[in-house]
Amino acid sequence: MKRIALGLLGAAACVYALATAMEGRHVTWGYVAAFAEAAMVGAMADWFAVVALFRHPLGLPIPHTAIIPANKARIGANLAGFICNNFLSTPQVLAKLEQFDPAGRLAQWLAQAASGQQLGRLGVAAARYGLSAFDDERVRAFLGQAASAGLAKVDLSVLAGQALEALTEGGRHQALLDDVLRQVATLVEGEAVQEHITDAIAREIKALRYVGLDQVAARMATRKVVAVVANTIGDLAAQPEHPLRLRFDAFTHDFIERLQHDPAFHARGEKLRADLLAHPALGEYLHGLWGELLGWLHADLGRPESSIGARIAELAQALGQRLEADEAMRRWINEQITGAAPLAIERYREDIRRYIVERVDAWNTDEMTQELERNVGRDLQFIRINGTLVGGLVGLSIHAATLWLRG
Repeated sequence: MKRIALGLLGAAACVYALATAMEGRHVTWGYVAAFAEAAMVGAMADWFAVVALFRHPLGLPIPHTAIIPANKARIGANLAGFICNNFLSTPQVLAKLEQFDPAGRLAQWLAQAASGQQLGRLGVAAARYGLSAFDDERVRAFLGQAASAGLAKVDLSVLAGQALEALTEGGRHQALLDDVLRQVATLVEGEAVQEHITDAIAREIKALRYVGLDQVAARMATRKVVAVVANTIGDLAAQPEHPLRLRFDAFTHDFIERLQHDPAFHARGEKLRADLLAHPALGEYLHGLWGELLGWLHADLGRPESSIGARIAELAQALGQRLEADEAMRRWINEQITGAAPLAIERYREDIRRYIVERVDAWNTDEMTQELERNVGRDLQFIRINGTLVGGLVGLSIHAATLWLRG
């Protein structure tokens, strides 16, 4: 394109020379000379304008030339401002988010079987990488030391008391008592247990054995035992304030109180903890447990049909299907995203602005100029070509108007 533009300038010069030489022979040559002269002026002016964008024409430090290199920092700031103000403003991004419907798209994607399988493969790949990284003696030693250090800080007595206190809050231990009593009743009513009780009682009443009444008396006693147990359980179930329940409550609360505050219990907990830490079997157990866990995970993740991968896929698909069916949940997710978005937009928009400014400023000026000229230079050469033709037409028009006015 440069050669074409330069060729037009050369052609205009040749035509001007020929028309000037032939001007006296016919009036038409005057029009041709005027066209060619103005075409040369237009070509040279536009050449100067195009070159002045990227460098000093002919190497002369003419003011307001080499515009792009001289204003690189301002160009970077203006480019960053244009992008941030016209593409990353908060209203624009929020409008795009609302139109995008993140929760709906996420639900549709997760509900597809292929997406779940893809997540499963990614999960398996990530897990295998993590296992490979953690399957190291240094990691095992660190975990063992961390477990021992953590156990050394645990007050077993207080911890047990707090756990029991949480478990018994709201009378949950009474429900446990009911379950235990039901199990006892079921056990006592069983034929095998009653037979065992009968035999035990028969062995104790040896005097009746000689008259053959030992088994009869034992069976009667067994029925009495079963009846007493059944009646007691029935009374306990019907009476929330039954003395046995109150005694159980008192015992439980007293035991929890002693676990948390009794120095003797505290000392026992300390001794138990010290014995655990000093025992070599603890380290061996933790080491073996870690090895077994890693071995099982390696074996599962190494199979093409990994149960972990399949489970991830199932969970992802089930989550997607539930999200698709739950409009309220999708709306909540979208609200959370649009609610959190303004802060993130304001925060990272300025980071993007600074990044663009710094990136443009870091460009090598000559390389940036060459790259811009290479990308837009072809279109700029059309300015030179058009300048040659338009200049010639303007010159021709001026020449014709001048002759017409002269009459």
